[in-house]
Amino acid sequence: MLAPLLLRGAVLSPFKRPRPDAPLPASRPTLSGVRPDAAHLAAYSRLCGYRSTPHTLPLTYPHVLSFPLAMRLMTTRAFPLPLLGLVHTSIEITQQRALTTDDSLELVVYAGQLASHRRGTEATLVTEARVDGDTVWTSSSTYLARHRTDTPTTPSAPRDSEPLPALAEWALPRDLGRRYGAVSGDRNPIHLHPLTARLFGFPRAIAHGMWTAARCLAEHETQQTAHVRVDFKAPVLLPGTVTYAADGPHFELRGTTGKIHLSGAIR
Repeated sequence: MLAPLLLRGAVLSPFKRPRPDAPLPASRPTLSGVRPDAAHLAAYSRLCGYRSTPHTLPLTYPHVLSFPLAMRLMTTRAFPLPLLGLVHTSIEITQQRALTTDDSLELVVYAGQLASHRRGTEATLVTEARVDGDTVWTSSSTYLARHRTDTPTTPSAPRDSEPLPALAEWALPRDLGRRYGAVSGDRNPIHLHPLTARLFGFPRAIAHGMWTAARCLAEHETQQTAHVRVDFKAPVLLPGTVTYAADGPHFELRGTTGKIHLSGAIR
């Protein structure tokens, strides 16, 4: 289903020159009557570590359901960033109530804004899920197209707080990107193989940001009514070992050297 869109995005990518003052597409791809498939939901939950009931949607699952719409938007000529090599840099999710496989969802995706980033240009995509006309789930994701800029890169400020308490250590396999790509539809080449990742400046394939976010939220056992903010700070190279740490509403994912790959909070 997504293969033609991926091909279109790959063909158009070399012709796009991202800049923060580019116009954004006005289209809002929409899909109605979406009922989650139980087998697909189970496969996604297993891969991401969710232990919720078989009919309850994990907090991050609507992102997967809406991904074809996001792809439809990002592979248009009007979308100013190239699809190939896009890096997911953050996501905010607000869920008003628990969602189940019995819900018939209406999904809509639209472009929010463009902004300068020290490493390129960043676009915001907004997704809404509605049931019977009421918005029950929203997300706002930022995606970075890396390119040369006139903005100097400054080193990150030192952390003022102590690292969060470590609660678990996960060994991530080499094929995690391919496995998550199969269940999510996100087959960005930076996640699939070292050779394709090197084309975009990564030494090895990197884990999907949404897998790392989902895995942390699964461990955190988020409530079904929640507001979550996750920032993807550094790529997780595959294979690799990471540490999940949390304290109260705050959580993070660290590498073996202490580098923060992801930080988040649940309200």
